[in-house]
This record gives sequence, C-alpha cells and structure tokens, in this order.
Amino acid sequence: MNMRKDKPGKGVKNMSAFTRIFTYLCLAWALLVALVPLVWLVISSLKEDPLARPGFQLPESICLDGYISTFKDLHVLRYFGNSLFIAGISVIISVIMISMSAYVVARMEFKGKTLVTMLLYSTMFIPATALTYPVYRLVNSLHLYDTRGALIFVYACSGIAVSFFVIKNYYDNIPRDLEEAARIDGCGYVQTWLKVIFPIARPGIMTAAVLAFLNNWNEYYWASLVMITREKLTVPALLSTFTTAFNTNYNGLFSAMVVIILPPVLLYCFFSKFFIEALSGGAVKG
Repeated sequence: MNMRKDKPGKGVKNMSAFTRIFTYLCLAWALLVALVPLVWLVISSLKEDPLARPGFQLPESICLDGYISTFKDLHVLRYFGNSLFIAGISVIISVIMISMSAYVVARMEFKGKTLVTMLLYSTMFIPATALTYPVYRLVNSLHLYDTRGALIFVYACSGIAVSFFVIKNYYDNIPRDLEEAARIDGCGYVQTWLKVIFPIARPGIMTAAVLAFLNNWNEYYWASLVMITREKLTVPALLSTFTTAFNTNYNGLFSAMVVIILPPVLLYCFFSKFFIEALSGGAVKG
C-alpha cells in the first residue's frame, strides 16, 4: 500500500493555458457570487435606514445602533448558547450513529443491504414540510414540545442521507488490507473501527459533522415550530422578532444577520483542511 498525497497546485500547472484561464474565470465568478450578498449585507447593516439608501450605496454615516441593540437589548449571546448546545449535541449523536452504520454498510455483506442504502438515500428527497404532522405528533407524545430536547431529537435524525453518503464514500476509499491486518492482531469490528478506520476516515467524518452543524445552525422551520419560549429560541428563530405585522427593523435585522453568520464562517475557516482532504478522498491509494 502506498500513501501518496499530491502537492497543492500540481494539477493546475499541468493544465493547458486555456483550461487554466477558464478555471480561474469560473473561480472568480463563484467568488463574486458568494461575496456580493455578504458585502451588501455588511454595508446595509451600517446604514441607519437601509431602505433610504438601498443597494451598494455607502452610508452617509456609520450607524452601529443595530449591533448595539443586538447584544444589549436582545442578549444575542444567550441565543448563541442555545444554538451551540442544540446543534453541537445533535451533531455528536448523529455522527456517531451514522459513522458506525456507514461502516457496517460499506464493509459487511447482509441481506437487504441494497434496500437499506436506497431507503437512506431516498430521505434526501423528502421535504421537511411533509414530515411536519408525524414529527410534531411524535414530539408531543414524548412530552418534548418546547424543550431543547425536541430540537436535538429532530436535528439528530435529519440530514442522515448526506452524512451517510459522505462518510460511506470515504470508507470505500480505505484499503481493506488495513482491516485484515487488524483482524490478524485480534481486533474485533468495534476495535477495528476505533483504532484503524476512524483515525483514517477522520477528514470525511469531520466534513459530515461540519456540514450537519451548519445545517442545524441555520435551520429555522423546526426551530420555530417546536419552540415557543423566547429564552429557548435558537439564533435563526430570533430573526423573526425584528418583523411585526406593521413594521420591520431592517437596521437591527441586518446587523443581527451579520453577527449570526460569523460563527459558520469561522467554523469553516478552522476546518477547511478537512473539506479539502475529504474531497480528495484522503489521497489514500492501495
């Protein structure tokens, strides 16, 4: 078994001039599409009245009232804590379950394996609104309504297909020789997964965990459906408090949105290396 990791930029140097230019143009366009809304949001959050000077017009004077109100009056850090707790616990539960189940499907043969895989992947095509009544009734039956446990339960069971797909594909790239060597040394399935597979598949598992965390952090539908107590709301549900039937505080809304998107951006910056390793399949060659 050879462990090989290509040097960054090696593939780009081997491209033709036209392919390289076209690639850079596509990357520049993707960067522009990604940054324009963020720049617009930041500029708008600094305006006293964003509707008076819409678009990319610079503010006449920098207004920080929205940011001050977000921290001082809304106590946004409390909602940050709610979101971090709910999203974090649900991600830990879901990743543990999915990483182990993906290992079983990727490495073991059993009756109904294809059916199990198809059923898991089919959940990607079920919209959340179609599950509203059964999930809402189940949450009430378990006496979890208006509790953080309700959201943890919902989030831990949602997004399974995407995490399963990412982790299973990473398992498929790991040579079986490593597992056979562990078996010879007397390791069982659990020990093999803990001591051999998990350390190698960590980039794929971390990628699935970060994607699940970002999805849970930004989720609004279930957070607004099963939670009604203001002190228990998550960050996305907090944004609805800026809009009433008669008025919308756009300055406060945009300021809160800037504060809310900072954690996911920082999270991606810290864990970007895991995304790169996962997308490259770990660069493990057998």
